[in-house]
Amino acid sequence: MIEIRRLEKLFKTPAGDYRALRGVDLVIPPGRLLAVTGKSGSGKSTLLHLIGGLDRPTGGEVIAFGQNVGELGAGALGEKRLAAWRGRSVGFVFQFFQLMPTLTALENLLLPMDFLGALPAAARRRRALALLERMGIADQAGKLPAALSGGQQQRVAIARALANDPPILLADEPTGNLDSQTAEEMLTLFRQLADEGKTVLIATHERDIARFASQKAVLADGLLVADGSAEGSPS
Repeated sequence: MIEIRRLEKLFKTPAGDYRALRGVDLVIPPGRLLAVTGKSGSGKSTLLHLIGGLDRPTGGEVIAFGQNVGELGAGALGEKRLAAWRGRSVGFVFQFFQLMPTLTALENLLLPMDFLGALPAAARRRRALALLERMGIADQAGKLPAALSGGQQQRVAIARALANDPPILLADEPTGNLDSQTAEEMLTLFRQLADEGKTVLIATHERDIARFASQKAVLADGLLVADGSAEGSPS
């Protein structure tokens, strides 16, 4: 379970203080696909970054599967502990894929597994190939990202996010650069992953994504203005 308690984030800017999140409270049970919707600047990406430990809250807490993410980053060894926790617990999928351009599709998957070191080298390669097979792009394993289509690159990015079998998957506008058919396929895959027990959070401004979700949270100006089961989806 992920519990968000009175979460706040304040950014200092030349124009003055900017409050990206203003006391957000949210509970996300395991095995849910949560669609976080709202206009640009509503706080969607900030929320995902705080849950994933990519940034620190100004106030409040993020408790992910019993771990206070903010406390992990405290002290002299904080960044090292936080990086290790992210490697084990969180997979990230981004709008612009963020694959390493000089590594093949297979090598992009091996990288996070090499960093964590939880599997022997031979097992890492088998797992990476199995994930590419599941994504339907095993035949693209030896290609660099530039040789892949946008949809193929996003499939590699999702496979990379799953490399260390994390319980949490965070996707920030994952369909923003995809055509409608490929986007539909990606969202169906996210739904399947949630059905298999992953906790999946998708930040998006596209309202129709909510039909794939089992839970929906709507942000406006850093405030949670709606939270509940998505209409027509299981609760």
